[in-house]
Amino acid sequence: MNYIQHGSITNFIWGIADDVLRDVYVRGKYRDVILPMVVIRRLDALLEPTKQAVLDMKKQLDKSKVANQDAALSQCAGQAFYNSSPFILRDLKARAKQQQLKSDFETYLDGFSENVQEILSKFKFRNQIPTLIESDILGSLIEKFLDRSINLSPDPVKDTNGNVVLPGLDNHSMGTIFEELIRRFNEENNEEAGEHFTPRDVVKLMADLIFLPIADQIESGTYLVYDGACGTGGMLTVAEERLMELAKQHKKKVSIHLYGQESQPETYAICKADLLLKGEGDEAMNMKFGSTLSSDGFPSQEFDFMLSNPPYGKSWKTDLERMGGKADMKDPRFIIQHGDDPEYKMLTRSSDGQLLFLVNKLSKMKNKSKLGSRIAQVHNGSSLFTGDAGGGETNIRRWIIENDWLEAIIALPENTFYNTGIATYIWLLTNKKPAHKEGKVQLVDASQWFDPLRKNLGKKNCQLSENHIQDICNLITTFKESEQSKIFPNESFGYKKIVVERPLRFKGIIPNKAYSTKEIKELKANNVSDESGVPVIKKIHQKGKEAANPLCGIYEVESNGKKQLVEYEPDADLRDTEQVSLLEEGGIEAFFKREVLPYASDAWVDETKTQIGYEISFTRYFYKPTKLRTLKEIQEDIFALEEEAEGILEDIVEESKQ
Repeated sequence: MNYIQHGSITNFIWGIADDVLRDVYVRGKYRDVILPMVVIRRLDALLEPTKQAVLDMKKQLDKSKVANQDAALSQCAGQAFYNSSPFILRDLKARAKQQQLKSDFETYLDGFSENVQEILSKFKFRNQIPTLIESDILGSLIEKFLDRSINLSPDPVKDTNGNVVLPGLDNHSMGTIFEELIRRFNEENNEEAGEHFTPRDVVKLMADLIFLPIADQIESGTYLVYDGACGTGGMLTVAEERLMELAKQHKKKVSIHLYGQESQPETYAICKADLLLKGEGDEAMNMKFGSTLSSDGFPSQEFDFMLSNPPYGKSWKTDLERMGGKADMKDPRFIIQHGDDPEYKMLTRSSDGQLLFLVNKLSKMKNKSKLGSRIAQVHNGSSLFTGDAGGGETNIRRWIIENDWLEAIIALPENTFYNTGIATYIWLLTNKKPAHKEGKVQLVDASQWFDPLRKNLGKKNCQLSENHIQDICNLITTFKESEQSKIFPNESFGYKKIVVERPLRFKGIIPNKAYSTKEIKELKANNVSDESGVPVIKKIHQKGKEAANPLCGIYEVESNGKKQLVEYEPDADLRDTEQVSLLEEGGIEAFFKREVLPYASDAWVDETKTQIGYEISFTRYFYKPTKLRTLKEIQEDIFALEEEAEGILEDIVEESKQ
């Protein structure tokens, strides 16, 4: 089918909304009727040729009292679905009475197989029938979809001489038309677009990032592709097309199976319907409804390729409660053993669960296959640095980087998505890094690579061109440093958070004096305070003559020529923290001696509180300071302002004289 015919059908269906629904529905609600009706009409067209055979089989099965009829009826229909009602859509348009039309239309809908029933249920399409009947537009709506000037059937329309008047609409073309309608409706409802629809340029980039680095390693065989926040399924279908294209280029035959999960009912319905319209009934069965976090649809499945644009900045508190809360959480995806911690927790703040979608994917990686698994996921900036050492977010980053799964992070231009103008990033991960990338992470700043849009789509005002996508992928495949590409060892992003303590002191305590046990007890009992009433020190212990530890609160003092070790209680008001890079030469001790002791000679590190954290700062690595103006330029501007001010004053004086 050529683009003119494609556009003609899309425009015709788009026009039905204005022709039939305008005075009944607001524009934002057109999709509630049009999208399910497109699905119904296409399925009806596919089932027309085998309708009588299905009815005959239904009669036979009922007579034999066969309970499970799905397989037999689907086989008879020649599709992954069927309709066992006595009607086809054309039978209904001639109904004169509205109540009879309502009854027959509902009977017709009830005749669809369970997989179609689920789609209609998630669309909540039956809720629209009373409005369509009361407004007397259901008949007109059906007639519009049966108009002879368009053909939604896979079979061509011919004239009496056998000449093709309208070409047939194959499954791929029908799917393309449906996706175009979805895109238009999303543009009409900009406030919802980002929740359901990832821009096609970003999806193409993500697919290429997953496949191109290993394109020459693709073998003939079966590959599984997964999206745990699949929305309308756009990422899955683009990934499928791209993988199929690359396999063909390398003369390989591949079988691709798609898997997805979505928690929004209408979005899930669109995804499943789109796959049915494309003739991918088996793939539609692999789409699961529900929350990926609290109700994983694929708990024991592993996948070759995974990609997602999960919700970010969105609460997952309800999911957390369903999973028992943080105290009783037992999910093996998020509570694991890592290092010497048997209960390593990767639970983020309940206000933002985006990183948990990534953890879910990493739990589904293939470890025994040649290519392992490759993952691309969109995040906002908070996933790079939010969270303190030992917290859920940084524990996730630590787990990922210490397992050497993070291959690259790509910074995208701002205003790339429909519902947000903030900075966004694509994380690229794999558990089978090539040797030259092992132990390293690549950061790519593509924030300035974009073409402006002529018209904003929501908050999206720019897009990635094919050249931009190619340039970004080239940076990943060549793995070389440039102005936009920086490569770091994994340890560059890690640090140890240390707690620096300083001692409480008694007012008037004599430095380097050795106190007897009796004196110490008296000082503690008196609990001496300064003028403001704040205790200056609470505890001081004699410790014998062992060597002092420079990183703890034990210090060697001298009195009357005798050395003595003293342990101080820390002052909470003077407590501080420092971050020590994992690459710090000499470790914590060297950092402490260089950065702390020169300014606080009585400080020590409480080693029991040291935590490991990881964070990634694009600003630090790609910051370009603004060039300062010269003194001459500033001076010239000042002189110019002075001259301008003098001229204004002269004008004011002249006006006052007149």
